[in-house]
Amino acid sequence: MMRFSRLGLAAVFAATLAAPVARAAEPDKLLPAEADTVAYINFKQILESDIVKKYALDQIKQALAGQDAKKFLEDMGLDPMKDVDKVWLGMSGSTPDDTKALVIVHGTFDPDKLFKAAEAVTKKDGDKFSMVKDGTATMFKYQPDQGNPVYGTVVNDTTVIAGTDKKLIATALKQSEDKKKAPIKAELTDLIKQLDEKASLFATSLVKGKFDAVKFPPQSPIDLSGIEKSLPKTNTLSLVIRVTADINLEVTFGMKDEDSAADMGDAVAKLVKDIGGFVPALVAFEPKAKPLGEILKTVKSDVKKTSVTLSGKVVGDIIGKLITPEG
Repeated sequence: MMRFSRLGLAAVFAATLAAPVARAAEPDKLLPAEADTVAYINFKQILESDIVKKYALDQIKQALAGQDAKKFLEDMGLDPMKDVDKVWLGMSGSTPDDTKALVIVHGTFDPDKLFKAAEAVTKKDGDKFSMVKDGTATMFKYQPDQGNPVYGTVVNDTTVIAGTDKKLIATALKQSEDKKKAPIKAELTDLIKQLDEKASLFATSLVKGKFDAVKFPPQSPIDLSGIEKSLPKTNTLSLVIRVTADINLEVTFGMKDEDSAADMGDAVAKLVKDIGGFVPALVAFEPKAKPLGEILKTVKSDVKKTSVTLSGKVVGDIIGKLITPEG
């Protein structure tokens, strides 16, 4: 009996060590101070996930093996499948016209090859690509046919950045030289630290006031009036996606107060129920929509104090059906 107990304890201990442990995310120090939305992509983890290996890895490799893509990547000394680790995005603004964004890519890079490849592109296509200076900072500018320019540069052999204006790039370069933490708002920092850095992807945003004018079409087949009334009382919004053999998703609304959370919780629960009643008719009209019903069975909503969380799962088999539907 004693031997069995010891073996059981050993098994529990081993399982605990093997299980993935959530670790609070730490905001990237290069994120812009004015950011009100931050997103994070665990690029390498996604590529190594079972579902990507099964359904997407071959297609990704095939796309990168194309003659033009292969030569360009070789010139840069870059293998995205191995060299890119994690990506951060910091954004601010409420409309497309005033949106500012900085993308921070971490991995293993060859700065000399990246600069030489960029210089070659500026000589080959000078109408769209150019090298610009901002003080002591050297960066490359891409001007698309339509829209605003994008600026980018190499910080060091582990970091590459791109942004919507020169100031974002120059500021990030200065931030990379000191040991200070991310200069983003304290509320946004707290939100990020509640998330798991081992997640495949997360995004969190300060949205207070941004949903005040949201109106849904009154003729919608699904009643969205409860959601419409609750959105203006939403202060924060977070999304977490975990990609393994399945895809797990969580959306969390941080509400103004507990009463607002209760109202949003009721509205979300009603929405899920209404969609559940609508799906059978949709499947009858379009049989290929059947996986939607299976996904909906996993959807749950939960209210805790001022937070409302909507969660669900897409199992690997359903992904396969969506990618290669029968018939």
